[in-house]
Amino acid sequence: MNKATLPFLDRGQAGRVLAEKLMPYFGRANLLVLALPRGGVAVGFEVARALQAPLDIFVVRKLGLPGHEEYAMGAIASGGVRVMTPLPGLSVTAEDVAEVVAREQAELVRREHLYRGQRPPISIEGRTVIVVDDGLATGASMRAAVLAIRQQHPAHLVVAVPVGAEDSCQALRDEADDVVCAAMPYPFRAVGLWYKHFPQASDDEVIALLEESRREHEQALRQHPAQQKNPFPPPQAHSPHSANGLVQGLQQHLQPLTGAAHDYDPLMQLIGPARFALLGEASHGTQEFYRERAAITRRLITEKGFTAIAVEADWPDAWRVNRYVRGLGDDADAASALSGFQRFPAWMWRNTEVRDFVEWLREHNTGRALEAQVGFYGIDLYSLFTSIHEVLDYLERVEPEAAQRARYRYSCFDHAGEDSQAYGYAASFGLAPSCEDAVVQQLREMTRRMADMPATPGLERDEAFYAHQNARLVRNAEEYYRTMFHARVSSWNLRDSHMVETLQALDRHLGAQGTPPKMAVWAHNSHLGDAGSTEMSDRGEWNVGQLMRDRYAGDAVRVGFSTHHGWVTAATDWDQPPQRKRVRDGLHGSWEDVFHQTGTSRFLLNLRDSAGLRKLVEPLRLQRAIGVIYRPETERQSHYFHTHLAGQFDALIHLDETRALEPLDKGPVWSAGEAPETFPSGL
Repeated sequence: MNKATLPFLDRGQAGRVLAEKLMPYFGRANLLVLALPRGGVAVGFEVARALQAPLDIFVVRKLGLPGHEEYAMGAIASGGVRVMTPLPGLSVTAEDVAEVVAREQAELVRREHLYRGQRPPISIEGRTVIVVDDGLATGASMRAAVLAIRQQHPAHLVVAVPVGAEDSCQALRDEADDVVCAAMPYPFRAVGLWYKHFPQASDDEVIALLEESRREHEQALRQHPAQQKNPFPPPQAHSPHSANGLVQGLQQHLQPLTGAAHDYDPLMQLIGPARFALLGEASHGTQEFYRERAAITRRLITEKGFTAIAVEADWPDAWRVNRYVRGLGDDADAASALSGFQRFPAWMWRNTEVRDFVEWLREHNTGRALEAQVGFYGIDLYSLFTSIHEVLDYLERVEPEAAQRARYRYSCFDHAGEDSQAYGYAASFGLAPSCEDAVVQQLREMTRRMADMPATPGLERDEAFYAHQNARLVRNAEEYYRTMFHARVSSWNLRDSHMVETLQALDRHLGAQGTPPKMAVWAHNSHLGDAGSTEMSDRGEWNVGQLMRDRYAGDAVRVGFSTHHGWVTAATDWDQPPQRKRVRDGLHGSWEDVFHQTGTSRFLLNLRDSAGLRKLVEPLRLQRAIGVIYRPETERQSHYFHTHLAGQFDALIHLDETRALEPLDKGPVWSAGEAPETFPSGL
């Protein structure tokens, strides 16, 4: 098409013109058209109809520059992908970016649920995927879509638009396997200029077009049943027979938990001589998860000689607790020792269950030799600036000249004002220099210093190890915050890799005298279950559970937790105060729902040692994951993912009804909880 044929009458005509350009793809096996709603759906409808391909949506949200929303400073897409577009001459703070992202993320989730309902997205893996929009201006939205789709492993990815700016079309050729821009007028200015009728598409229009496309494609498949597998299977509806069969099968294998002292004897037997007990949680705010983990860990310490607890917490804050439980700190009690946990979500560790366990741990350690005491350690990496201060404080005490060198290197971060996200945003888009070289140099110096320390256990060696781990954390956190503004998968993988590196460093440090240590690891199910047996792997994500099994095989035992209903401590959004929120009943057909149907309120499943049980729970089902944020109104989209339970965990503990974790600092809204009459209805 040349410039004289423009403008298009409307999106429908534009889609038909674009479909002509895409006819070489007609008849290709496993073809799928993905449209970016809302405007791209009318175009994608015509393309899918002409190519006799299924049509699905892929939601992308533009991030408008505050005060100048017509300028796209980036975009987000399904799967957590974020793409930022530098705007020369315009500046924006990290806080402004975070506010826009939160707003658009909520809208993204709303639209996915609205447009798709209960139908799962069509699988992208191994397909030829044509992703369609009504035009291409800056390309930020399309680039975010391409990055997110790539994570789901299509065989061939095509970008197709009726009209686009030439530079944007050309730039996408580096991202996609093929780019089809039917027209590239110059000067481009805006997409709407190249349509006679360009009204804002409505949600109702999107839903109607998707339904019509689905009906047409299903009719075509009925006429030509051998053509291809129907990509629109009906929503999963488990027949009463199959559901009852699964429930009855589980009833034969579950081991009830009655509150008796011997409840966890089977779990102790399962863990056996393993050196790493990975104890999960299905939320960061459920009292019973913390309480049962503590009970299991006490038995691991007293019966199996476990010598460390490693938790999903910041290294410096947990080290303060470590000093307290070993009788080394200045804190008067456990609540004071936990007061270092100030960063959101403080309630994860400043709560009554952890307080009581920390007091027990201190009492257990009293009178024992230093090397025989049980330590408490953090494995997370959010403490970038706190860890910088800890490195400097240590070096000031032991070698002021080395502290001066470290201070010079870390001064690279001064422009960020101790705001980790501000640093990451500025460094990732060239608005400020990267500190990568500086933190690597400092880590190398600290590594040499640690290598010169005597292997003899003692406080001097422990403090050197603490400082060295802070320097390593700074290196990893610097990369993490630089990465988080681009692809979520990369930042997730960096974080979990750091956790495993920390566990390995603890393993070496605590085992320096020749006796391998044993550790209980406390973190969320999403970190400690094997990502390879969940839909996380489809997005290219790995996690602690997967990496630990790869490195330690049977020496790492993974234990998951679940609940069907009750209450949880969580926030509605990031950095908001904790609330006591009602947990909805497990979604129909989910693992939580199936466990509820067994009629046993608390039980243990040994998933590792029973071939019959493993076969029973192998099929893919939804599983709930609540982090520090809980949004019941979008629970299916926000809090469920598919898992193969048999490969995810070695054992699972189900507690049907649970209570909210009690924070030490409840804040203004926790005690009131949610009013039952305002609780949203089920999806």
